[in-house]
Amino acid sequence: MSANYEVRGPVAVITLNNPPVNGLGFDTRVQVAAGLGRAMGDPQIKAIVITGAGKAFSGGADIREFNTPKAIAEPNLLSLIQQLDDATKPVIAAIHSVAMGGGLELSLGCHYRVAAPGAQIALPEVKLGLIPGAGGTQRLPRVLGVETALNMIVKGDPVPSEKLAALPGQKLFDRIIEGDLLDGAVKFAQEVADIRPLKRVRDLPCTHPNAQAFIQFARNMVKGMSKPLIAPNRCVDAVEAAMTRKFEEGMVFEREIFLSLMMTPQCKALRHAFFGERAASKIADVPDDTPVRPIQAVAVIGAGTMGGGIAMNFLNAGIPVKMLEVQQPALDRGLAVIRKNYEAQVKKGKLKQEKYEERMALLTTTLSYADIAQADLVIEAVFEDMDVKEKVFKQLDAVMKPGSILATNTSTLDVNRIAAFTQRPQDVVGTHFFSPANVMKLLEVV
Repeated sequence: MSANYEVRGPVAVITLNNPPVNGLGFDTRVQVAAGLGRAMGDPQIKAIVITGAGKAFSGGADIREFNTPKAIAEPNLLSLIQQLDDATKPVIAAIHSVAMGGGLELSLGCHYRVAAPGAQIALPEVKLGLIPGAGGTQRLPRVLGVETALNMIVKGDPVPSEKLAALPGQKLFDRIIEGDLLDGAVKFAQEVADIRPLKRVRDLPCTHPNAQAFIQFARNMVKGMSKPLIAPNRCVDAVEAAMTRKFEEGMVFEREIFLSLMMTPQCKALRHAFFGERAASKIADVPDDTPVRPIQAVAVIGAGTMGGGIAMNFLNAGIPVKMLEVQQPALDRGLAVIRKNYEAQVKKGKLKQEKYEERMALLTTTLSYADIAQADLVIEAVFEDMDVKEKVFKQLDAVMKPGSILATNTSTLDVNRIAAFTQRPQDVVGTHFFSPANVMKLLEVV
């Protein structure tokens, strides 16, 4: 079963159960709709709670169904949300861990929303070259305000539930529940079971004191942030419609934009990349029980442009890095470039000062190979010359602890020859980063 139904006193509980993220695929939608119908037809049920099993409330629509008959088969996501909206008994979304995309839109169709602290809330469709397509651009501005909602929609990044709940005037969350979420949600459902009229997000106003000026500001911001991309600007169009059109008209407009973007080359490419990134971690001929080598400390040899960029990748992930060079001036230059890159991000508002300081605190430098001996992974980014590589890898072979992964960033030299310079060729791998390494998300493992 991809959705479970149970009764707790006067409250029906529908639990999404479609691992790993409770995606709202066809089978799940059918069972949720059936559960709603069952609860609505039971006179003993006074309220309904919808939650998610496992590690998510819902990660959203199942994008594997995009452009397939199942995506539009009834009940589709829009009609399921309409069923929630039309319910004559209060429906409460109990959100934990993750509520993204269609999962968040599903919750916005409910009359109430409660959440566990730390739940990650997002409408990430823009990262697939789309806009939210099931009411997100029309409902989220009504519960969070136009500015906060548009910022979330055009960036697509998750925001913690407690941060959103603390916003003045927000109507996204009716309660943040510490402790057992489902018990708290059932208790809340009993508290609101008899309250009428039912609260519907669609009935809330969507206004801004300086709407025209704000929309123009938003267009300028989006233009500077993502010049070649179509979807962010269309997000602005849809949110503008939430302010200027009736709710029903805004929903139609949102859907028109969503369907038009679905057919663009950008959307197709971004979806391909989305699946490709996930497929890259699944190598068919590597057994599931293959031991994983933990990476808790990294060393980078070479403090030039590539070495500095590689180091920043690990610093960004919270992994300590020790950077090695043969001369102190080269180390100083590399360190200065890393600081400059982070400071530019802080100045542009892309990185908080405290995060910058946390990352720099993870970076140390050295002129001695002995100082990097305990690293779990060492990546060389030195001059592209086989004699230089030979010298580096022979020194690494002499000092690195057993089990360390010895990686070369070469893009042209034979990795097998480089591995042969050591007594542990099985521990040598090619890691081809693309410049600038701290920006480009592609890594070729050789």
